[in-house]
Amino acid sequence: MPLITLPDGSQRNFDDSISVLDVAADIGPGLAKATLAGVVAGEVVDASYQIEEDASLSIVTDRSAEALDIIRHSSAHLLAMAVKQLFPSAQVTIGPVIEDGFYYDFSFERAFMPEDLQAIEQRMQQLAKEDLPITREEWDRDQAVEFFKGIGEDYKAEIIASIPSDEPIGLYKQGDFIDLCRGPHVPSTGKLSAFKLTKVAGAYWRGDSNNEMLQRIYGTAWTSKKELKAYINRLAEAEKRDHRKISKKLGLYHMQEEAPGSIFWHQKGWAIYNSIEQFMRQKQIERGYHEIKTPQVVDYSLWQKSGHADKFGDDMFTVVTEDRQYAIKPMNCPCHVQVFNQGLKSYRDLPLRLAEFGSCHRNEPSGSLHGIMRVRSFTQDDAHIFCTEQQIQSEVSEFIDFLHEVYADFGFDEIIYRLSTRPEQRVGSSECWDRAEQALAEALDAKQLPWQELPGEGAFYGPKVEFSLKDCIGRVWQLGTIQVDFSMPGRLDAQYVAEDGSRQTPVMLHRAILGSFERFIGILIEQYEGAFPFWLAPEQAVVINITDSQAEYAEFVTKSLQNKGFRVNCDLRNEKIGFKIRGHSMQRVPYLLVVGDKEKESGTVAVRTRDGEDLGSMPLDAVIALFKQDAECRSRAFVNETE
Repeated sequence: MPLITLPDGSQRNFDDSISVLDVAADIGPGLAKATLAGVVAGEVVDASYQIEEDASLSIVTDRSAEALDIIRHSSAHLLAMAVKQLFPSAQVTIGPVIEDGFYYDFSFERAFMPEDLQAIEQRMQQLAKEDLPITREEWDRDQAVEFFKGIGEDYKAEIIASIPSDEPIGLYKQGDFIDLCRGPHVPSTGKLSAFKLTKVAGAYWRGDSNNEMLQRIYGTAWTSKKELKAYINRLAEAEKRDHRKISKKLGLYHMQEEAPGSIFWHQKGWAIYNSIEQFMRQKQIERGYHEIKTPQVVDYSLWQKSGHADKFGDDMFTVVTEDRQYAIKPMNCPCHVQVFNQGLKSYRDLPLRLAEFGSCHRNEPSGSLHGIMRVRSFTQDDAHIFCTEQQIQSEVSEFIDFLHEVYADFGFDEIIYRLSTRPEQRVGSSECWDRAEQALAEALDAKQLPWQELPGEGAFYGPKVEFSLKDCIGRVWQLGTIQVDFSMPGRLDAQYVAEDGSRQTPVMLHRAILGSFERFIGILIEQYEGAFPFWLAPEQAVVINITDSQAEYAEFVTKSLQNKGFRVNCDLRNEKIGFKIRGHSMQRVPYLLVVGDKEKESGTVAVRTRDGEDLGSMPLDAVIALFKQDAECRSRAFVNETE
């Protein structure tokens, strides 16, 4: 006689074991119709799951937090079923849930074409309308292997054969389709109505480039057609803002096969890069950081001693010369410890904040490279704070203030905070972890910030706080981080003299705000759709003459503004004024300064914005004052104007 406890605290008694769906029906027919699954004693289960003893139960509907993953997982199976019906010789492999959707990998003799995706999606819709029941069975492993081999599904048989023989194999059936899965799934295909296939890509079997290339069909699924439509609109907006397209149009940089994953910065792109670096440099000076520079190529033994060779050796570029092996720097932290170790430090020297715009190289797989968002050669706004345990909380608090100030200047005001705590494999005592996690939590609480705990997601050397921001179309980007490190300073012999005269090992805080410059610039390009705020714009203004008679005056205006530190160019081409204005507006130049005979005689310029707003004629001093005001307010006013 199981006693079921519901989320509101109410309880229901049943004479015999009962399924989740039947409990929902006992509560009401409306709830039974809406039921997708259940959460029994904290575990998400199918609606058909039989409850045989006392347990807590939450009914999962499309309003539940668990609903999306279940819907997307079931949609992946629906995709596989549709492919098998349309292309019987295709073999299925794996089909997991991913952010915003799902995918399924197939082995097929030819490439899937756009018209194939359209046909597959139509078949999925037909299967959903048929409202086929989805049921779970458990088989013996060897029986399952034999079955899938018998129907020509060699990849699925290989997956099942790798499962220990004493584990039951969960299989889900819908119509004539059967697939391996842990579940849970929706009760029937009719629960799936808001889905769409998005693209096809290549993927190696088991992620190994030595294996066969499969075809990966991506899709998205939501709890309602309204949510699906909103997501499709976001995809279209993201496509329009793609940094690769905008950068090509604006001439910011290019990439080529001779240097995969590396960037050839053009003048305009490098102007943005330098503006960010100069801004961050000044901010770090104001916050008490000491800027340093460390070598690019360092003996491999240092990376072995720091532990990076064991954990990240496959991602490092190495070179051998004169019988010595070196690594091209993949990160900056071991080198920063070497700077700390020069000269004995006292507790009075702590905290010591060392910062570097450190150029790093990592051997990222070619398939993972994506414009300037994922590259092999990049620069970090990296810093390491050497401090005592007692200083952790205050340093984290100071860093949070710093991060908020920087993000606001770039126009971001919606931040997500996550605290990643101790993993199973870690170094340091539990007491040290307790103090470090508490210090990070208290620093977040002291700022009254809403934060989420990610149990077990910390680094092996210590806990960390990750800072993610939302852009203007709702995408989340993980950027900033501050990590507490108990391990590396000791491994690399860092010490300071404590107040009692003893030698102690400092705590090392790894911190970054922007992450990599390259990725951050890519985010900014998409955030602003290339229309950068004045202080970041690679070309802040263009002086445009109407006829040749104003050429000399246009050059005078240009030089005067350049001498004030503004990035201004002059367009003296023998073209119609409308043509020149349209061209520079399309290049997203913030201000267009037009000079004709009237402006030449009065010593003024006619000021237009890139959006076509006519600000009228202004004397040069007023233009300089306007530019200074725009530069000083950075992106804060820009965001307010565009909201």
